[in-house]
Amino acid sequence: MDNSKLIKNLKKGNQKTFKEVYFKHYDKLIQVARRFEFKFLTPDDFVQETFVQLYTKRELLKEDVLFDKQLFVICKNIILNHLNRENKVIPLDPVKLKMEAEGEDTDLLLMEDRRKQLQYLLEQLPEQQKKIFTLHKLDNYSYQEIAEMTRLSEKTIANHIYLANKFIQKKIAEA
Repeated sequence: MDNSKLIKNLKKGNQKTFKEVYFKHYDKLIQVARRFEFKFLTPDDFVQETFVQLYTKRELLKEDVLFDKQLFVICKNIILNHLNRENKVIPLDPVKLKMEAEGEDTDLLLMEDRRKQLQYLLEQLPEQQKKIFTLHKLDNYSYQEIAEMTRLSEKTIANHIYLANKFIQKKIAEA
């Protein structure tokens, strides 16, 4: 089946074509995913997520671009986004936590106060800025993922985050 026809069938939601694509590309995608080291998920998880995203966003496929290339880009982006999030995870050392527990009471109060202050400042932001800032800074979504969710450009996402940061920093400096 030629590239254009394959993509048209996928866009229509043709289950037979989707099944063929799955069986044809599954092993290749597994090999790609195995090149990376993951702490929490397996290569199978990423390949499954690739096919889920392929199916749910099939209308975004481009008929003038090779399907294989589009599929591998989807898989690569899923893996890279996960690795970025994985690198932000801080492992907890139980021994160190126990030793720091005595001094934690004041730290907890300070953190709680800062959390309340941040929440108060977030409530002052315009709704769109607040939503985008929260998705990026608190929920760790990438600009690309937020752009897909909100149907805004990545530059618009970056601008909203910049403006929200600027507002929060200004308010903190005034306090």
